[in-house]
Amino acid sequence: MRRTLRGLVPAAILVATACSSQSQPPTSVPSSDRPSSSGSPAPSAVASASAPSTPYKGLGVESIPPEILARHAAPALKPEDSRRIQAMLDLRAPSAGVVTSDGKRLFFNWSITGTSQIFRLDAPMGFPTQLTGGEDPTQVLAVTPDGKWLVVARDRNGEENPGLYLLATEGGALKVIQHKPKVQTQLNYLTSDGGSLYYRANDIKPDSYAIYRHDITSGKTEPVFTEPGIWSVADVRKGKLLLRKEVGSRMAEFWELDTGTKKLEPIVGKDEREDYAAVYGDADEVVVLAPKGEYRRLYVYKAGKFEPISPEISFDVASFSIDRTKKRILYTVNEGGYTKLFGLDAKTKKPLKLPKLPAGDHTMFGATSENGRYTAFLVDPGTSPAQSFVFDWNSSSLVAWHKPSTPEIDTKAFAKVVLESYPARDGASIPMFVRRPAGCEKRSAAEGPCPVVVAFHGGPEAQTLAGFSTRAQMFVDAGFVYAEPNVRGSDGYGKTWLHADDGAKRMKVITDIEDASKFIRDKWAVGGKAPKVGIYGGSYGGYSTLIGMSMFAGAYDAGVSVVGISSLLTFLENTAPYRRILRISEYGDPEKDRAALETLSPITYVENVKAPLMLLQGATDPRVPVGEALQFHEALKKKGVPTELMIFPDEGHGFQKRPNQVLAFGHTIRFFKEHLK
Repeated sequence: MRRTLRGLVPAAILVATACSSQSQPPTSVPSSDRPSSSGSPAPSAVASASAPSTPYKGLGVESIPPEILARHAAPALKPEDSRRIQAMLDLRAPSAGVVTSDGKRLFFNWSITGTSQIFRLDAPMGFPTQLTGGEDPTQVLAVTPDGKWLVVARDRNGEENPGLYLLATEGGALKVIQHKPKVQTQLNYLTSDGGSLYYRANDIKPDSYAIYRHDITSGKTEPVFTEPGIWSVADVRKGKLLLRKEVGSRMAEFWELDTGTKKLEPIVGKDEREDYAAVYGDADEVVVLAPKGEYRRLYVYKAGKFEPISPEISFDVASFSIDRTKKRILYTVNEGGYTKLFGLDAKTKKPLKLPKLPAGDHTMFGATSENGRYTAFLVDPGTSPAQSFVFDWNSSSLVAWHKPSTPEIDTKAFAKVVLESYPARDGASIPMFVRRPAGCEKRSAAEGPCPVVVAFHGGPEAQTLAGFSTRAQMFVDAGFVYAEPNVRGSDGYGKTWLHADDGAKRMKVITDIEDASKFIRDKWAVGGKAPKVGIYGGSYGGYSTLIGMSMFAGAYDAGVSVVGISSLLTFLENTAPYRRILRISEYGDPEKDRAALETLSPITYVENVKAPLMLLQGATDPRVPVGEALQFHEALKKKGVPTELMIFPDEGHGFQKRPNQVLAFGHTIRFFKEHLK
């Protein structure tokens, strides 16, 4: 929910498990092959020029032959392993939902069918009516003020090329607004009268987004703004559009377009390459979330000046929303991986009296109704799936409309997450969330320590948060201590921490990956015996896994990489065009920074890999092409390293379909059991 604007759910259907999912090899790496206490040599000193001789080209399922897909299909799990994963996936919480202006209906997403679909409730705690179905995830984005139509998005096979549709709130067939192959069509704004909506699409150029206006009654669409760039509509005011232009990873400018004269003027962020978010506020103000200091804070921008409206604290404001009536600003603060909710009166900027929600690791806002009367809130208690509520600002009543499902599982027995830390070699303290199986802290010398799985998040600008996690509990139930570091480059710890790994600077902090293992082997040993340690992650976490297994070979005893980057060069050359522009600002330019990109690529160190490694990949992935997994797997096979590769032909950047999630999680845990126990 980072920087959620206006309470709208993001239009793109993102991967449900992009950074969360997921063999008869030798035993762990001998201690003589592990790094000494002084650490590994500098990466440039150990690089072993092993880039693939014939780099792959292209992305998507069409880039690989059918026989390759068949060869790397995921095998069936043992029935007992499948049942255990299935039971955990049955723990599902509905989304907070979108409430109608009369407060009589709630529309929400729920994955109870196996993929995320849309449901309707006609009364609190009533029986839900399913409105969409099939195997393609479908997401509710907004409801028109008259309560007659839903605006929804649907993706196919994880391609991240969603289409935009209308759906009658009484049910029926989807009415297409636009859904084109290899085109992202994303809702930006639904007008207050419900007569039209604005969306963006990269249908003119694949690396650029045009803005369109669609008339809901007539069904006609007209282009509004087609200037090249990664543009979107952030907000609408009479005769004006507030446009957001992404100029890099976590870098945005905001411009105002006069829809009559077509005059475009900069508002905030022009040429700054900073992390701005903005919407129109009360009167002629613009409410801006900006890192003017070390931490992100809310400001009012007026007459060319910024005035802070949220307190100056040593934590980031993570997200904010202002309702259509411009009465209330809701915002959340990220306090070291825990989320707290706050509010301001949009006119006076004084603190807002909020509903008395249950305590939890995360307390967040959802969508507010068009008339500003009702707001959905979400609470993650940390010990059970999230619970949502609807608050009536007029009557001050808080009502739970639905509950999560936890069939046959007592979530009270789940391991409680604990915030710990470990020291990096330069003295920095790296925060790390840890969950331990019962009894692991009281093991005898004869028993030895419990094995550990260290999971790295994606992004790289993401952040592991506290809160309830069935994924983490799967590892705990399998007997693993589950540790999730927020290494430098993670969000939530200020501007310096976030940008510590930009471009070539990554070289100085990538050792955080190895230092996690060194700390665990030293400090979590029992009776002088170090635990076996595995490494795991998806997307950038998959890249971290490959780095941990190659550049820092010997630090980890086994690894599972999910949709991970094996070469920053081939990744940037083949990823989707709209992604390439944003990722270059994070990793470096293939032309200008080629040497640094090679030095920071796992494929450069593939000759060092000794421990068993599994790779999981979606064939339709538009972010990390399937070729990234194939080239690393082939290199490991030539070297004789125990390796497994599983490719899912109907998934993209992670796994959304339940059968595939079962296979991905099941094989991940099976692999770690084989090599860490």
